[in-house]
Amino acid sequence: MTVYVDDAVWPWRGERWAHLMADTLDELHAFAQRLGKPRAAFQDKLSGCHYDVTARMRERAIQLGAVAISRHRDRAQVRAIIQRARDQASGRAP
Repeated sequence: MTVYVDDAVWPWRGERWAHLMADTLDELHAFAQRLGKPRAAFQDKLSGCHYDVTARMRERAIQLGAVAISRHRDRAQVRAIIQRARDQASGRAP
């Protein structure tokens, strides 16, 4: 299974933010904990289950083994990751 982090392009509160996603929700939560993200920061959105991370956290996530992906270049992959997360959150997937 894999953890992914997209481009840090979302401006908010003076920083650029990215989305931390994974093939499984368990893996996502475990990885986010390693980054120091509290479970309360988890976002179970229709756009995909994820944690928001700053550009600095994104770089740390990559150092820890997350795969950098682009919402612009890797659209099909991003859509598949989001769909897997939706399926898991709704109980339709293991």
